[in-house]
Amino acid sequence: MTAASPVRLVVEDGLAWILVDNPPVNATSQSVRAGIAAALEDAVADPAVGAVVLACEGSTFVAGADIREFGKPPVPPLLPDLLRAVEASPKPVVAALHGTALGGGFELAMACHARVAAPGAAVGLPEVKLGLIPGAGGTQRLPRLVGALAALDMITSGRTVKAPEALSLGIVDAVAKGDLRAEAAALARSLAGTPPRRTLDRPVAPVEPAVFDSAVAKVAARARGQVAPLRAADAVRLSFSAPADEGLARERAIFLDLVGSPQSAALRHLFFAEREAARVPLLEGAKGRPVARAGVVGGGTMGAGIAVCFADAGIPATVVETGDAAAAAARARVAALYERQVKSGRITPPQRDERLGRIAVTTSYADLADADLVVEAAFEDMAVKADVFSGLAAATQPDAVLATNTSALDVDAIAAASGRPAAVIGLHFFSPANVMRLVEVVRGAASSRDALATGVALARRLGKLPVVCGNADGFVGNRILAVWRQVAEFAVEDGALPHEVDAALEAFGLAMGPFAVSDLAGLDIGWARRKRLAPTRDPAHRYASAVADTLCERGRFGQKTGAGWYRYRDGRREVDPEVVALVEETSARQGIARRPVAADLIQRRVRAAMVNEGAKILAEGVVANPAAIDLVLVHGYGYPAWRGGPMFEADALGLSTVLDDMREMQAAFGQGWEPAPLLVSCAQAGGRFADLPPQGPLAG
Repeated sequence: MTAASPVRLVVEDGLAWILVDNPPVNATSQSVRAGIAAALEDAVADPAVGAVVLACEGSTFVAGADIREFGKPPVPPLLPDLLRAVEASPKPVVAALHGTALGGGFELAMACHARVAAPGAAVGLPEVKLGLIPGAGGTQRLPRLVGALAALDMITSGRTVKAPEALSLGIVDAVAKGDLRAEAAALARSLAGTPPRRTLDRPVAPVEPAVFDSAVAKVAARARGQVAPLRAADAVRLSFSAPADEGLARERAIFLDLVGSPQSAALRHLFFAEREAARVPLLEGAKGRPVARAGVVGGGTMGAGIAVCFADAGIPATVVETGDAAAAAARARVAALYERQVKSGRITPPQRDERLGRIAVTTSYADLADADLVVEAAFEDMAVKADVFSGLAAATQPDAVLATNTSALDVDAIAAASGRPAAVIGLHFFSPANVMRLVEVVRGAASSRDALATGVALARRLGKLPVVCGNADGFVGNRILAVWRQVAEFAVEDGALPHEVDAALEAFGLAMGPFAVSDLAGLDIGWARRKRLAPTRDPAHRYASAVADTLCERGRFGQKTGAGWYRYRDGRREVDPEVVALVEETSARQGIARRPVAADLIQRRVRAAMVNEGAKILAEGVVANPAAIDLVLVHGYGYPAWRGGPMFEADALGLSTVLDDMREMQAAFGQGWEPAPLLVSCAQAGGRFADLPPQGPLAG
């Protein structure tokens, strides 16, 4: 090893320390793999060494692969070969785990002969989230430690397991009570001179094939079209149905097959897009305001969820309501959110009490005087929001950032009501706010760079995924939703029924169909937006929401009223004959001869509508790049991640294919469905959205 090597070998008192120092996450780059291999060879050859401890410097154990090597030809030593060398070592090797041991890092730990974890450590095999399976023995070693069923769950979900659970499952031999390295060294010394306990030599605990098949069927139901979880299940099955060498070889073959798959390419696209999302050129050099205390105006469903987000991140939050009764209801909503988390086991009662203690509910804006940032989550009405911001301007610090959670209203108009528009941004959380990762961070025309940077930094601190966008009706997500929902409603008027459209789009990979989602969110939300936009609607354009308007006029707002597009009995969704009759009456009134609408036609039209509106958003500079649109649709609207988002998928399909679908829709739906000029120009040039330079003011 050289001075520049990210791996050091230190020998003291009969123990060899192999220390990895490859910031920021000690990824298994080629230099790390080569360094560990060389250090191990030296340690085995040294007669003074009785055992080895593998540990990492910095904040984490090896946390996965080096993303800079993605898509490049592999350079030896390959990770599977290194792990076989570690496992074959005649001297015991103990892994000292802290931070996270993920992917190849966890596979490396499992190839060691024993493992000691720090109390806060976590392990996992998240490869399925990139459309892959573990490719260095993870599907063969983990079942030998925890059993086939537990391994199937971990590998096909990609979930991380914290140290206490890892100990109970048998993944680690001990959780350190004191100094991690000292306890790992003590274990290594106790094993010196004894035959190493090789993981691949262990038998897999017997499992009934029918029981395993049933578990795989559940994996298939959750996968919703994603291939990697089922290929991972095939590999786990090999751990108890084939010799270890055969299992390793077939696992590697599956891994290499998936590396080149379209689904893995799509998921890797999203992986990189997430890491680039907050790097907005416009914000380079901007300094966000530290947020020590926060405020929330409105304690309804959204406001309560936002307050929980702050408390979970350790930020004290004050919720302002309109009166004592509303304040009591807000307290109850917050308490109910935490009670559900306790019942599900996500937090303990002491954690609940600590977090509840960070949330105060009041009826006075004066209690926001020390807030660094306030999020308005009031009713979606411009007059209401203008009144709130006028009050906030008078009550808060002059340099406090004021954010509106509006999902579609004009941020500039809201900002004007505050009297200090430079301090106003949009922070559009998605419901439920304490669960959904996406936050659209909206730049108003007058928003300062520092205010916008504050919003981005805060979203990341809350564990959210911030996507910066400009001020436009509906921003990104709801603007695109409004368009493709029309396509779904046209399908209903033309001959499909709501449950058939939902089924077609769930088969496409959406978690829920649009009509089921509308019932969940509330039909009155879209109704209010349609009424607001009615004066500007072109009468020459086909109107798609006649059925939805009638449902709202009848008081059918979805689940909260027990009826919407469906009816609900005992919490169960049912097809409603009243809706079927209304759909057929509406078609007849409009002179539409109903006929079956094929599922694949619905799917193609919905995708084309998303892409076409996305092209308009790009051309207007609402976002800086198409990946931002993909992130919003995947994380906010359930677009299947394994497709990469509509803009990525359009590039993969070829934009000429999408253009053909849009021209067909133009012929079917008439005026207002013309292909976007940017889609036309890119398709005719044989280009891709991904090749466009950054667009608009956000590009800097």
